[in-house]
Amino acid sequence: MSLNNRHPEEPYWWRDSPPAVMAQQEVQPNCDVVIVGAGYTGLTSALILATAGCSVQVFDSANPGYGASTRNGGITSGNLRLNATAALKQLGETRAKAVFAESVNARTYLRNLIEEHNIDCDYQLTGRFTGAMTHRDLESMARESEVFARLSGIEPAVIKQAELSNYVGSETYVGGIYREDIGHLHPAKFHAGLLKAVMQRGGVVHANTPITKIIQTTDTKRLLHKSQTVTLRSSRGDVSAAHVLIATNGYSGSFNPWINRRIVPVRSRIVVTEKLSRNLISTLIPGLRAMGENRNLYRYYRPTPDGERLLFGSREPAFYRSHAQAVEHVRQGMAGVFPELKDVAVSSSWAGNVAFSRSHLPLLFNHEGIYYAMGYCGSGTVWAPWFGRKVAESILDEINGPGIERKKAGMSSNAPKIQSALAGQPPAAVPFYRGNPWFLPAAILWNGLQDKRHGRLDKA
Repeated sequence: MSLNNRHPEEPYWWRDSPPAVMAQQEVQPNCDVVIVGAGYTGLTSALILATAGCSVQVFDSANPGYGASTRNGGITSGNLRLNATAALKQLGETRAKAVFAESVNARTYLRNLIEEHNIDCDYQLTGRFTGAMTHRDLESMARESEVFARLSGIEPAVIKQAELSNYVGSETYVGGIYREDIGHLHPAKFHAGLLKAVMQRGGVVHANTPITKIIQTTDTKRLLHKSQTVTLRSSRGDVSAAHVLIATNGYSGSFNPWINRRIVPVRSRIVVTEKLSRNLISTLIPGLRAMGENRNLYRYYRPTPDGERLLFGSREPAFYRSHAQAVEHVRQGMAGVFPELKDVAVSSSWAGNVAFSRSHLPLLFNHEGIYYAMGYCGSGTVWAPWFGRKVAESILDEINGPGIERKKAGMSSNAPKIQSALAGQPPAAVPFYRGNPWFLPAAILWNGLQDKRHGRLDKA
């Protein structure tokens, strides 16, 4: 293996669309809405609110797009970490159906958002194949697909071994599941398009301006029909607003110890090959689809938008001493699936954080007057814009409505009601956790052992 040192630790996506370097603007002491985090969630919410005439300031601790919004694989799944059976058990049938219906709506919204704002981000509805590594896994996935179809209205195709060459050029799998409602895009171009749209509508984005503290205050002069305002301290001055959204996902930093006890960042690493022949790529991935598999230590892959390279992602190893070792771990996984690539050079590799909570569900809630949207469990490309929309709609409802219906329901007129089946109470804290995920190496080792125990090993 060789690593092209031109970009040893930088997303491949940044070659076409690097994170924006922005001139600093003065922090205004008051505005209608403050958003912390300039990723997909924060920018989508800011776009809707600014279009509606709200004064919006978005704060990011780095250049906008430095985090997961430009580091992800660009697969538009909108999946839940829980499978359909687990979701049914945890949520009950009524809510589970509503959640899966919402995932369909979220994927549709993503496509509409791209079209409405003419965002050139190489979006393609290619379908996605998920490989089964054993015959027992394939049987289980087929049964699970029946439950999924009942809850979602989407019927995945069960792919038997005889049909496999139409979906993947690998002997690692014995079959799999195919869904045609999933595709992929260029995540950095998508982010750049959102950022441009926000700024065109008057939204203010403060780059390299971390929020350092949250101070809860009460203002007797009502701001936008709300007696409560929140003051946040940034590195360049304080700002107060009636409405605050924290949308930091796996990059929350240290300013909010409360959420740090509830969100666990987990590193995922991606490698991208050197240029390959288009014939080889189309042999390995017929249809140039999005790809995944059923391992506990999930791996995902896809062609780059030009169809000339393979992108392959997985969890980083439990223990490693250097960047090169982490890259080699992922590269070996790629070569295990595709032995043809065992001597192919890696031109780009990078890591990014996905975020989990104890529920393994995306989190959307209001706590002490502050909205939170995060914990996408690796599926933020679809869920993050959708949650940004849902928070924006809730804020506009608070601003424009007198709260009569809430009073009839016995709720405070200031109590937000987020219109989402995933909206709920604040999540429980993770025991013995204060923001440093000390337990992750053990969890990675355990999941790896479970994969081995169940025979989920590459055939190469």
